[in-house]
Amino acid sequence: MGKLGFYFDSTLCIGCRTCQVACKDKNGLPAGISYRVVRSFETGDYPRPGFYHYSGACNHCFSPACVASCPVGAMHIDEDDGTVQYDEETCIGCKACVAACPYGEPQYFEEENVVRKCDACKDVRDQGGNPVCVDACLMRCLEFGDVDELQKIHGDSVVDELPILPSADQTAPSLRINLRPAALESAFAEKFV
Repeated sequence: MGKLGFYFDSTLCIGCRTCQVACKDKNGLPAGISYRVVRSFETGDYPRPGFYHYSGACNHCFSPACVASCPVGAMHIDEDDGTVQYDEETCIGCKACVAACPYGEPQYFEEENVVRKCDACKDVRDQGGNPVCVDACLMRCLEFGDVDELQKIHGDSVVDELPILPSADQTAPSLRINLRPAALESAFAEKFV
């Protein structure tokens, strides 16, 4: 098995936030903390305005800044599937990973003095399932699997960054995104052509 990660098809996402709610519910997250967040963006100019949605969570990067910054090894790369995991028993709550992640994904739980994040539902995957966000998606715009296989399946329309995200050069995210809607093509043609 290769490096695992997410695929997100922006052409299908309707911004319903079902993936966000499923993640929050599965992880019992309090108000103000989410591991997966859906955001909406306007693009273009009159007479060709547009918009798109982005569903983001931990990108399970190839070179994760959170892992590099963790002084005690609580943030680490899983040797079996390449996802970025955390060990809350080892975590000292220093928040170095929170400060280091360019995507703002690790979340600090003040009452417990610990950092947690999306683990791609490792417990569910270990039982043969998908991350809950993937199964909850009404439009099937989220997938999870081998990053190279996702790239092959979805072909030329797939990129690993968006103008709203930090440069993929920083951490090499295990995220593949379909960017084919007309609104995106017109708004970001110079960046992705």
